[in-house]
Amino acid sequence: MTPCRRSLLLIHPPVAKPCEPPLGIARLAGALHHHGADVRVYDANREGLFGLLNTPLSASDTWTRRALSHRQGHMDALCSAAGYRHPDIYRRAVMDLNRILAMAGKAAGVNLSFSNYTDNALSPVRSRDLIQAAETFSANPFFPFFSTDLSALFTAWTPDGVGLSINFMSQALCAFAIIGWVRKMLPRVRIICGGGLVTSWTRIPGLGNPFSGLVDELVGGPGETPLLSFCQGASNGNGSAAFPPADDDFTGLSPDHYLSPVPVLPVSASRGCYWRKCAFCPETAEKTVYVPTAPDGVSRSVNHLARKTNAGLIHFLDNALSPKLLAYLADHPPQASWYGFSRITRHLANPEFARRLKQAGCVMLKLGVESGDQAVLDAMNKGAELETMQAALRALHQAGIATYVYLLFGTPAEDESSARKTLEFTLSQAPFIDFLNLAIFNLPAGSPATERLETGAFYEGDLSLYREFVHPKGWQRDQVRRFLSREFKKPAAIREILHRDPPYFTSNHAPFLMR
Repeated sequence: MTPCRRSLLLIHPPVAKPCEPPLGIARLAGALHHHGADVRVYDANREGLFGLLNTPLSASDTWTRRALSHRQGHMDALCSAAGYRHPDIYRRAVMDLNRILAMAGKAAGVNLSFSNYTDNALSPVRSRDLIQAAETFSANPFFPFFSTDLSALFTAWTPDGVGLSINFMSQALCAFAIIGWVRKMLPRVRIICGGGLVTSWTRIPGLGNPFSGLVDELVGGPGETPLLSFCQGASNGNGSAAFPPADDDFTGLSPDHYLSPVPVLPVSASRGCYWRKCAFCPETAEKTVYVPTAPDGVSRSVNHLARKTNAGLIHFLDNALSPKLLAYLADHPPQASWYGFSRITRHLANPEFARRLKQAGCVMLKLGVESGDQAVLDAMNKGAELETMQAALRALHQAGIATYVYLLFGTPAEDESSARKTLEFTLSQAPFIDFLNLAIFNLPAGSPATERLETGAFYEGDLSLYREFVHPKGWQRDQVRRFLSREFKKPAAIREILHRDPPYFTSNHAPFLMR
């Protein structure tokens, strides 16, 4: 094994929901520690959001004053089981704490919540704006927290490299504020960016590295090999590529330090998606390779980490849990309750299999139903039948497994008639649906469908991942929005389901409200 000569700091930037530790940097840390690398982690998202929540803030309105006076009680409530027993009390706690974040963001000229960060002057889809965010790092509302924490760290330990895991658009501007400050404090440090969003950037034809001079390397896809190459002192990215199984390392990311009533352990049993056939899916457009871990290996690692972190809930982050893994989990229950995303297959429509999943600790499944029109599902290559979906929703409900259903409106195959079929389907299945997520379709810029559709700019920026398009059936986005607000959300049964959805934390907190 080539010895590691360089040290590395891995950072998870704001803003992401602070209810569980970030798996990305924990996974990288575990793999690199296995090879003897000196790697440390810093959750700038958790420290920044909690820092803002505890910062003195002047208030001129009743809501903000009330939120400030109850903030510690609200935070305690979100960290205890009692805070989730009464949905109205839970909702008040979340909304009041989010009010504090919103007002703190307003003071800095940004729109801030538990789940999002936008700037009226800077866009995360324009590289020049991200560079400006790096140049004006002191204007970022999280600057007082990451600069203080990292200054203290750098006084005792100076890394040779700094890696930032940027997975969501809501993290981009804050990540570059951190990059700008780090570049000023450590001019010679190597700065490496990776994560889901950066991977999508690297797939943009002809983009290259628009942050040259600020960011040294953009990593598309898994980061273990390029980061190990760096730690081993390689200059060409061809360091050791052998990665025997290694547990994720949550040292410094204690799962009990987040806004959840029990420690939540995020895990991933695969990269990519085993189905890989859905039209318009970013995984399909970006040609992501599916790499699963053997179920017995997943089970061993999950159980070891659950015991080590005292996890009360396991969150599988896979794009879709494969039927093979679900069957294994049904026969080999994990050490704690668990939930994750699954395609609707015949397995889930089997009442006996659903009962076995429940007995094995499954508390909720997130399900991509997408449409109630079979023709639309077929056009999307979903590989699912409405009859199977109905049977699965009923079987899961009867087994006591909560269902978090995702619907997608405005795809090229849908029209108003199809959307009404989705409304009818949802109403017929409402007794078996616990939560609903309604989304309007975005066309990935790399989708083959762009060759068949009349397209235009979705966002003005060189980092935009989507294209606007003229709907072939005239079912444009503004019409879809009107349909959702004026028709779909009107029936009492659907209103009740939508009201149940946890504000801001959505599916991450949903399992706790079903207990």
